[in-house]
Amino acid sequence: MLPHRLAVGSKFRSLRSSCQSSSAAAGALPMPTSMDLVDASWLVSKLGQPDVKVLDGSCYLPTQGRDGFAEFQKFRVPGARFFDVNGIADHSTNLPHMLPSDAAFSAAMDCLSIKAEDTVIVYDGMGCFSAPRVWWTLKAFGHDRVAVLDGGLPAYKAAGGEVEETIMEQEAVQEAARLARACAPGARLGAYPARLNLTKVRSLDAMLVNTTMAGPTQEQVVDARSLGRFVGTEPEPRAGLKGGHIPGSRNLPFPQVLEQGGRLKSASALHEVFTAAGIDLQKPLVATCGSGLTACILALAAHRATRGEGGVIPIFDGSWTQWGATEGVPVATTEV
Repeated sequence: MLPHRLAVGSKFRSLRSSCQSSSAAAGALPMPTSMDLVDASWLVSKLGQPDVKVLDGSCYLPTQGRDGFAEFQKFRVPGARFFDVNGIADHSTNLPHMLPSDAAFSAAMDCLSIKAEDTVIVYDGMGCFSAPRVWWTLKAFGHDRVAVLDGGLPAYKAAGGEVEETIMEQEAVQEAARLARACAPGARLGAYPARLNLTKVRSLDAMLVNTTMAGPTQEQVVDARSLGRFVGTEPEPRAGLKGGHIPGSRNLPFPQVLEQGGRLKSASALHEVFTAAGIDLQKPLVATCGSGLTACILALAAHRATRGEGGVIPIFDGSWTQWGATEGVPVATTEV
């Protein structure tokens, strides 16, 4: 079914006003029982509810030839706001889209008119690529009522969902990222009570220590990159990085947890995929990838496979971009 086109005025309401005020408070709506995914029909039925907020988290690799920001300017789910994965980030490092500070995240959430009690639905333009990164980011900052739109914008359109197609002003779309970037170190929080849960993030030092541990105290590490990159036979897309993987890690390329069309596989199917990759979902697990983006797809998949038991797994935020550029760290090129 082709998507309906939403008729709007000649000038779409700027998001700037949304950055200055939030919607009226309302009672919380029940989340779907999956806790991690909603389907397009659920979203269509909830659009316009004051405590259901929709975020477009589209972010693409240079090799994909797409621009999430430009696409959002042209078309979007009605009322959606743009969560700039690269903009709402730590700009004190040259590593891509690292988690922002508490104050920067709070400023962005205030600008996006999101309150702690809101239900947030995240989508992207591919189906399931960068939206899980936004889902994991919100979870890491303590926002539990967040889910990914299963199948993303393509599934929403296929279900007949309305699409806004007016051009949005660049300044308005970028405002949340601008305010996040403007937060000085140690800045005070805004209205949104952001507090990063450090147990959901792994640093380079923590990952190094983990390679020296054994037994129940060692975390399993699962790598979402392709097999070629994992064993070092395929070049890294970022210049200057070594090939290979963190010693002891297992390889589970992220497309293996997805159905055609970018939908996440069922819980039982995901359990089988993780098991086949040598991962025991009952034991501690951390995910990594090239830059901390597709690792979050595995985090979402693990969350669904375990039905949320044990919470969201941690991510090595610097991932291979940091590990592969660091001198002196061990590198393996043979599958476990």
